[in-house]
Amino acid sequence: MTAPEVATRITEQSILCLPLGSYEQHGPHLPLHTDTVIAEGFTDRLIERYAERHDLWRLATLPYGLSLEHAWADGTVSLRTGLLADLLIVVVGEYVRATRSQRLLIVNGHGGNRGLLEAVLYEIEQAHRVRVCAIHPSSLSNVRVESALPEVHGGTRETSVMLALAPQDVHLDRFDGAHTVDPSQLDEIRRKILHRGATWPWSSGDAHITTAGITGGDPRLASVELGESVLASALLTAGVVLDDLASTSVADPSDARNGPPCP
Repeated sequence: MTAPEVATRITEQSILCLPLGSYEQHGPHLPLHTDTVIAEGFTDRLIERYAERHDLWRLATLPYGLSLEHAWADGTVSLRTGLLADLLIVVVGEYVRATRSQRLLIVNGHGGNRGLLEAVLYEIEQAHRVRVCAIHPSSLSNVRVESALPEVHGGTRETSVMLALAPQDVHLDRFDGAHTVDPSQLDEIRRKILHRGATWPWSSGDAHITTAGITGGDPRLASVELGESVLASALLTAGVVLDDLASTSVADPSDARNGPPCP
């Protein structure tokens, strides 16, 4: 778009969609920017699916996230929490200044970004008075995969989504015949990664929870059909989120301090 187009086409009701990814190891079969591909691909499908219902605009992607759990691996690039938080706050502030939009949807492709997003959304909303929400495509989907291990990273489910979005980037032929899923990792995965009552700094290089950097089912069982079903389910749920984002007005922080109006 040109500057004059921004002034005439983006309105207060427009929803700006910001893909947020990461740059990290995803086993021997998926590229470092897998989560960025998923964030971008899902954003594109979201805009195409709901173009007639909402005025959606894709912003430039932020390709780096919080990936210290993969720092052991060659190629992984991670920001730090303070830097990513500041980056998001500044970038959103610039779009608020540069457009008339008052609504932002962050499309997050990396699970490791989620904790920070849950906190920084409050700061974004209060600093810039925008209606903001972050969605996590994998978690939006109710499609489950039959696997001996939870689908955390690089397994059957994520590989299937990549087959649907970017099949040219999936290299299942790079597995040797020795790759196996180890069910004995289940308890440690639950304790270190999935436990809701305790948070640990886990590593995808830990042989107690990963094999070849993968935490999940055998990627060789992935399919385009499974990936498309995951995406379709996530898109359906995302529509409800968009409706909520579009219909709710931006709150004035002073309202909470002043209390309800006098009768």
